[in-house]
Amino acid sequence: MTAAAAARGSPCDRELALEPRAPFALELTAWALRRRAHNAIDCWDGRVYRRALALGDEAVAVSVAQTGPICDPRLAVTLSGVHLDKGAEATARRGLDRLLGLTVDLSGFAAMAAGDPLLARLTGRLRGLKPPRFPTVFEALVNGIACQQLSITVGIHLLGRLTAAYGRPVPKDPDELRAFPGPTDLASVTLAELNHMGFSAAKARTILEAAAAIAGGELDLESLERLDDRTAVEGLTRLYGVGRWTAEYVLLRGLGRLHVFPGDDVGARNKLKRFFDIERPLDYEGIEQLLARWHPYAGVIYFHLLLDSLTAAGLVAAGSTAPAPG
Repeated sequence: MTAAAAARGSPCDRELALEPRAPFALELTAWALRRRAHNAIDCWDGRVYRRALALGDEAVAVSVAQTGPICDPRLAVTLSGVHLDKGAEATARRGLDRLLGLTVDLSGFAAMAAGDPLLARLTGRLRGLKPPRFPTVFEALVNGIACQQLSITVGIHLLGRLTAAYGRPVPKDPDELRAFPGPTDLASVTLAELNHMGFSAAKARTILEAAAAIAGGELDLESLERLDDRTAVEGLTRLYGVGRWTAEYVLLRGLGRLHVFPGDDVGARNKLKRFFDIERPLDYEGIEQLLARWHPYAGVIYFHLLLDSLTAAGLVAAGSTAPAPG
């Protein structure tokens, strides 16, 4: 970026090269974030993953393409924004590491699958999937709240409306990307406004009360990183409208606790029953017992079941994760 461009407030690009821990498949990992084709926050065009990240007070567009094979992955990254100094680049690197699970080591899980034909049947077609994490714990919390007692399809619509209305825009972005709104972005939003978007009164209250508490310095969700699972769940469930399912969802998708499988997730429970051909009813304790043999990778199985369902729906072509030429 030139000094003149910064002075004019003109968008500019910065190129990065990243080397994820192998194996890595960008398409699979992007879809673990995307979940549905109408997701306008996590964008995938068949080759490039795009998203807006909030870096300080600015929204920056991040474009990621895989240029090396699954077994020797390379990522070409373009940052697009106004104030892209070395600090912004370092922050973006850390954000992408978290978002795409670039340094997550799943060698223990791979070894477990190699000795377990049942697990191998699930993982073999999804080689290179890494467990993603939302950029902030707040975003994970709002995702969980939006999808409470609703289909993922409806939840993704709600999250898209929230971001379109209150997310910070990337200057002059061709796709009009916006960063997911943070607590301060929602400080002046009213319950009526979220109701109008389709959020229930209870969900709107949960989101806005959490946002206000964080913005006011009364709540620090990122500090949950330092707590054990039980204490973190207890802290989360003290928030209005947050139950065990949402808390465990945050542990997995916000804190990266890969041993956590949100056992109250009806959709995930049904996927588990279908894939492993289980006819008996499965309750929370039954899921814990079933997944105990694959400890500490219950959350990794959660992501694989999600991608398996997306593959069955024709959204992801398992095995077609080689990088595009050029």
